[in-house]
Amino acid sequence: MSVVDRPDSSGPAVATGAPSAPTTREATTPAPDTAAPLTSAERAELERLRAELAALRAAPPPPPPPSRRPRGPIRWASVASAVLLVLGLLLVPVSVLAVWTHNQISDTDRFVATMGPVLDDPAVQTAVAGRVTQEVFTQVDVQQLANQAVDALAAQGLPAPIADRLHGLTGPLADGTRSFVQDKVQELVSSPAFVAAGQQALTVTHQQLAAVLAGQSSAITVQGGDAVLDLYPFVEAAKQRLVASGFELAAKIPPIHPTIALFPASTLIRAQTLYHLLDVTATWLPWLTLAFLIGGALLARNRRRATLVIGLAVMGTMLALAAALLVVRGIVVGAVPEQSSAAAASAYDIIVRFVRAALRTLFVVGLVVALAAWVTGPSSAAVRIRGTLARGVASLRRGAVARRLAEGPVGPWVHDHLGLVRTALVVLAALVVVLLDRPSGRTILVVVLVLLVLLGIVQFLDQPRPAEHRPAPPVADPQSPVPDGTGPTATGDGHDYTGNVRKGS
Repeated sequence: MSVVDRPDSSGPAVATGAPSAPTTREATTPAPDTAAPLTSAERAELERLRAELAALRAAPPPPPPPSRRPRGPIRWASVASAVLLVLGLLLVPVSVLAVWTHNQISDTDRFVATMGPVLDDPAVQTAVAGRVTQEVFTQVDVQQLANQAVDALAAQGLPAPIADRLHGLTGPLADGTRSFVQDKVQELVSSPAFVAAGQQALTVTHQQLAAVLAGQSSAITVQGGDAVLDLYPFVEAAKQRLVASGFELAAKIPPIHPTIALFPASTLIRAQTLYHLLDVTATWLPWLTLAFLIGGALLARNRRRATLVIGLAVMGTMLALAAALLVVRGIVVGAVPEQSSAAAASAYDIIVRFVRAALRTLFVVGLVVALAAWVTGPSSAAVRIRGTLARGVASLRRGAVARRLAEGPVGPWVHDHLGLVRTALVVLAALVVVLLDRPSGRTILVVVLVLLVLLGIVQFLDQPRPAEHRPAPPVADPQSPVPDGTGPTATGDGHDYTGNVRKGS
């Protein structure tokens, strides 16, 4: 029977039981033949694709993207290092200004050394002479007095033409008198006696001020709610002067203590409190700053890099303070009249010269620290520099010099303790810088140069013992048991390490 196709039937075709003849589609579609052989290029491409598929199947699946970056464990030493370094670097400029201010307020010699040269500066002396002359002629009008004198002569019968001519000369007379007074005042303020008197006045005034702030002055005391000045020293001085002048009755004046109210007592108490706070700050703050910086460097993960950062940061801080001083200088000079600007600029430069000296010193210290950290680092330039220096020192230690150093006690000892000797020299140089009284930048450079020379000498003396004099390493006993207790070590060829044939081989 044949297969009955029902195109409109929704079910499958029903077979009658016997094989049917092929349909029209089956008759027209050719049966698959044997596949044609692949070319070499196709086979290579097939192999490549199979290898890629196998690699993809063998590779583990990629992890899902994390919602946020995983954090590793916190290294608290690094956190503490960062905190200490930030605090130390912030306290560096505060320490500089605190020490300078304390020196100016508490140290009379330092104050006079700072302010004394102001009186000796030509620009300041010219400004002082001009101001004194101006005040003199403000109180004494020379031209008006001359005109009054001419009028008085005219009233006494001086002819009018002569009086008119004399009136015309009063102006030049006043100008000439002003020039004369200006020259005399200039000679006065430029004289060594005037400068010495001014420095003496500065000394006495500062001593009294420092004693008041320290609470050691008996002249200024607190009574009630006011700070009062005890006039007893002035009364005694006046009494002695009067007796010396012949007024003998002044000797009968009894010791008295009249007072004059100066200002509220709270102002004095506040000033004394600030003075004591400044004294403590200037004494301990520099050491605290140094401790912060050293502690931060020691706790850092990379100590050399932390040291380099400290040096560069100190240099940058000193440059920032120097720029701030220049800005303040411009403000100060711009706040005074034009005729006094030269004197104000000179006085400002003299007053802050010790601050600038401290900035230069600390800048040099930061430069030395940064260079030391860089030279000891792993950069190619630093390695070349160290290699060049080492080869230069080694070239001086060749031949007989090297043999003598190796045979003597110095060379081997330095070789065995090289790190300790270098560390001791660096610590000694640091102590010299710290213990010097106000070292300058030039002093720092001299200390560094001496340190480099000493390190070069140590490198020159570094010479190990010759090979024939070195102690020989211990030789193991062939018959001694090995750690497992089996006797002489056996090899796989039937011999022990002594070359003897083992029994039973």
